[in-house]
Amino acid sequence: MLKKLLAAAPFLFAGAAHAATTYDGIVFENGDVSFADAVVSFTPGTPPATDANYTDPLAAVGAPDYATPNGSVSLGRGGELVLRFTDNSLTGSGDSAADLHIFEIGPDVEDTFVSISQNGVDFFSVGSVGGSTSSIDIDPFLFDLGLDAFTQFSFVRLIDDPNEGGASGSTVGADIDAVGAISSSAPVSTIPVPASGLLMLSAMAFGVMRLRRQPA
Repeated sequence: MLKKLLAAAPFLFAGAAHAATTYDGIVFENGDVSFADAVVSFTPGTPPATDANYTDPLAAVGAPDYATPNGSVSLGRGGELVLRFTDNSLTGSGDSAADLHIFEIGPDVEDTFVSISQNGVDFFSVGSVGGSTSSIDIDPFLFDLGLDAFTQFSFVRLIDDPNEGGASGSTVGADIDAVGAISSSAPVSTIPVPASGLLMLSAMAFGVMRLRRQPA
């Protein structure tokens, strides 16, 4: 019984406070809270989109809301977009169900490399979306890294595959409408220190210890 409760813990947050909602046939137990809330960075690819209606990265935050000609951002060829969840977090599900969904407009899903991070600095790949696939099960990647299935992530990075899709036009690259955490938990209150930061802190601590040991 305890094991079942622990496995369900990430989703208790959703059921207790938020009504489930469905987009494109996908159920998000946390409702609209499930979607990325903020733009961390946006680096348009080369060439970028030429239509100003598709160049605002803020179009990718919140629930899916595309309506021609607004509601999505074109990454440009090889462009990069980093988004952050602030009122929830992305987790695995502990099974083979999809955990993350990328909403792209248009009849074809252009290839996009997807990475996730706990701190916004150290990212690791969870594969890509392309063709008719726009959902990702992150559990196998967590397993390979030796991480718990319910590890919480606040950041998602999307990079357009420069070798796929057209190289010119008004909307070059993947056209992102929204990014949703199907498997979702409470927001992360404290962002983990990046690995580089830990090394720096360790070096500083070592330096302080050496200074203290110097004879008067």
